[in-house]
Amino acid sequence: MGFCSLPRFHSVRDVIPAPYDERSDPPLSHPLTSLVGPLRYACQRDFAQLSTVRDLRGLIERALAGASGMEPRALSLLRAALPHVDHPMLERRKAALRRVVAALKMSGLALPAELEQVIRGGPGASVEEEEGTGGGRPPSAQAEGVPAWKSTEPVMPAPAPLVLTPVPPSRSAAARPPPPEKKAAPKKRKPATGAEESRAEAKLLSIAPRSGPLSTPLKTLGKRLGPRLLAALNKKGLRRVGDILFLLPRCYEDRRKLSTIAELDPGQRGVTVGVVKTADYVSGRNGKRYFKAVVADRSGSIACTYFHAGPWLKARFTVGKRLVLSGEVRASMSGREMAHPELEPAEDLESSSVHFNRIVPIYPGFERGDQRSFREVAAKVSESYAQHLEEPLPEALRKRLGLMTLPEALRRIHFPADDSDLAQLDNHVSPAHRRLAFDELFFLQLGVGLKRQGIKTEKGIAFSVSPERLERARGALPFQLTGAQQRVIAELARDMARPEPMNRLVQGDVGSGKTAVALVAALLALQDGYQVAVMAPTEILAEQHDRNFRRLLEPLGFRVGLISAAGTPKQKREAREAVARGEVHLAVGTHALIQGDVSFERLGLAVIDEQHRFGVLQRHMLMSKGLKPDVLVMTATPIPRTLAMTLYGDLDVSIIDELPPGRTPVSTRVFSEQHRARVYEAVATEIARDHQAYIVYPLVEESEKLDLEDATRGAEKLQQVFPQARVGLLHGRMKPEEKDAVMEDFRERRIHILVCTTVVEVGVDVPNASVMVIESSERFGLSQLHQLRGRVGRGAAVSYCYLVASSARSWESTERLAVMEHSNDGFVIAEKDLEIRGPGEFLGTRQSGLPELAVANLARDGDLLSRAQEEARRILAADPHLREPEHQGLVKALEERWEGRLALARVG
Repeated sequence: MGFCSLPRFHSVRDVIPAPYDERSDPPLSHPLTSLVGPLRYACQRDFAQLSTVRDLRGLIERALAGASGMEPRALSLLRAALPHVDHPMLERRKAALRRVVAALKMSGLALPAELEQVIRGGPGASVEEEEGTGGGRPPSAQAEGVPAWKSTEPVMPAPAPLVLTPVPPSRSAAARPPPPEKKAAPKKRKPATGAEESRAEAKLLSIAPRSGPLSTPLKTLGKRLGPRLLAALNKKGLRRVGDILFLLPRCYEDRRKLSTIAELDPGQRGVTVGVVKTADYVSGRNGKRYFKAVVADRSGSIACTYFHAGPWLKARFTVGKRLVLSGEVRASMSGREMAHPELEPAEDLESSSVHFNRIVPIYPGFERGDQRSFREVAAKVSESYAQHLEEPLPEALRKRLGLMTLPEALRRIHFPADDSDLAQLDNHVSPAHRRLAFDELFFLQLGVGLKRQGIKTEKGIAFSVSPERLERARGALPFQLTGAQQRVIAELARDMARPEPMNRLVQGDVGSGKTAVALVAALLALQDGYQVAVMAPTEILAEQHDRNFRRLLEPLGFRVGLISAAGTPKQKREAREAVARGEVHLAVGTHALIQGDVSFERLGLAVIDEQHRFGVLQRHMLMSKGLKPDVLVMTATPIPRTLAMTLYGDLDVSIIDELPPGRTPVSTRVFSEQHRARVYEAVATEIARDHQAYIVYPLVEESEKLDLEDATRGAEKLQQVFPQARVGLLHGRMKPEEKDAVMEDFRERRIHILVCTTVVEVGVDVPNASVMVIESSERFGLSQLHQLRGRVGRGAAVSYCYLVASSARSWESTERLAVMEHSNDGFVIAEKDLEIRGPGEFLGTRQSGLPELAVANLARDGDLLSRAQEEARRILAADPHLREPEHQGLVKALEERWEGRLALARVG
């Protein structure tokens, strides 16, 4: 059967009939009997088919809706497992399914032998393995003062679920849940207490002032802090009073009213108070010891479990002591548990207005034991120093936008009012958080706006862009331009005719025709007697540009030259000299173009292709080859609107949002490694149709040698899998001449399958290639996967992209791959990539020049960013040099907050 006709599993019911014989199932007398078949399929052969199963949760919910008279404990266990049965992280799904099967058994349902095997190690087994600890039921099943049904086996802590929508919860660094930890070697274990907080970075709000009372060193507070806390603060980089005020809470706990233990909801964070009944170290099934305490109140009891805990922990759980517990509540087969709860003494439960009887802040970067001490310091600093903050925003602006003052915002963030919305606080979207987020975005836009304004006053080249010249430039193309291309060309022509330097970014999805737009702009400069430089990130793309520009420009009398690392020293020297004498009108190259020995006689236009692959200084070095040349930067990595506004605020942005006619969307599928044979069948089908294929292996700098060997071995293996096809190998460590020869063979169809690394990521254009396989696809970012996928679908044939991923991939990788399956729109993919990874990872903060943001979230705060840009431009239009008295606070804040970080933020 051909691969393309194979069914795709979309739901559980799609896969029930084939894998098992329903005649062996129990009779349909039990209300949950209908779940046995799907669970048997999902769990068989150690969950080998689990990645193909969809909508288990819906199936279980429908079964539960029709069930009555179930054993309450079984029902409770099922409901606790339900939110995780379709979790993107495979290990979480396995653990949840083990609990579901255990609940079915507890309810009296007779199970087949294979499902009995699934629960033989206990429903929490896989979670214990995931955390790298023991676990298991201790020999003594009943502790003193604890009912017989109470569990003595712990429920291990699991990572918090991730919400990936452009609205709250916040994806800011301060609120982002930590990724699941891998099983660690015993010597590298982290202390259990405070693991979540210690992983959170203590990141200061970027608007913390650098002068005034808030710059007072913390050590001057002396006895208020104590040497231990002062040392901890210093280690985290908190050295001034203002650092305390501007370290924002990670999340909040509602302690306005404490719950009884019976009121705690499994799966939710809760706060309760009780008396320690038992506390000791117990042994798990595998002999590993963990600490377990039982805390009770009049309504019931709850188990507190700690793994890898030191002997100091027992001293905190003194039997008879009254404690406040806070943490995530878990439901096991035998009761409620908290794994690694935060502890506080309950002596001041009624009297404290800092730790109880209010919404309490939880700060990032602190062990749980230090939370209380830091909270007290934050309370004192907020009360004594907040009034010393200078309000930087003009009063008219604040009133127009309805923003509270900066001191008031900080007080509300550290001490929320009793009627505050807890969800808004947790997601960093309360009115106080929004005020601080606006500050960050406004001052960034103000700084970028000042830089943009400076560029616009510089003297550049005013090209002669007559209608006749523009028509001649368009006429050089052998095809009809799309409407989007026509619009962008008009914008470029308008910029080039002005006397100030053009600084324009052209964004376009893969295959949208950016090169054609660049060629028209190049012809406008060439017709006016200027030279053009085109810089590409790879030799392969530079050579492709050289061929395309040469084919179109040389018949018009313009000479094209390639400045490359390839060739003899004499050839390279002659090419550079021809450029310097002005004999080469358009020079194409990679980084070689910006070397010191390359000069231009009359450079008028610099075109930078795939700009995200170059550093800021590299772009400036190319521009310095001419006297204020016009600059056109292009990218096929769509940049989300909010990030473009922030990152390229000093550039004019054009978007090619239309693909040329005849392009067919690429069909994308994700496969686990176990199903690679099905992928190979698909490749064989395309080869039989006289099409070609790419098979891409990852290339990561830290393991370049290893990955290179993988690609080499992959080429050898694929030659055996496809003996009738010719397999080629292409990677970045080959000599330029070798790469040229391989690409030429692939273009001329002498190679049927090209095994390669990411050197084909950008620009490579072989229309006959209709299938791409990306190995270890979980190791790539979304935008990179989209770029690679863009190498196919460039001809008329239907094209396919198969993402082969490890079955042990992380939840984040699973989310990325799902996005690729469901969208071919580069801008949708870019927005999701920004949402998942944040702006720093999306482009690389150090290279991009984008200051990190502590409160504002570009994936969430698009409305704030638009308003911030509008207000910044309004102020600069009325007062370009910020000389008015009401704007002096803005000047001071700019100088203190960004400290020159905007100087090289962008081209210009």
